Amino acid sequence: MVTEAQVESARREWEAGHRRLVEQTRDADTGDRLLAQVDAVAAELRRRVGGVFTLRELASAYARSDEWSRAVVSEHAPAPGWPRTLSLVEAAAFHLYARGAQDYQP
Repeated sequence: MVTEAQVESARREWEAGHRRLVEQTRDADTGDRLLAQVDAVAAELRRRVGGVFTLRELASAYARSDEWSRAVVSEHAPAPGWPRTLSLVEAAAFHLYARGAQDYQP
């Protein structure tokens, strides 16, 4: 079971990843590739977590996301050098998806 401290730690990672995504999307080519990867991870999150979820459930999925996110990005949105930005993509996708959590508070 994921603790409240683990949820808060994950949220900080997600926020940092989203900030890095925003910085890197200033370059149109890089931004388009990264956003496609974020979309691919978010689509897989919808499949795995569903539309009704809590931040704790999302943090639990995040703890296991390395098991599947690499395969998702390599299959649906590969781009040159994508493994280097995978952690940023994961965190940003989770940050954006977290806004739909039942218990989400900014």
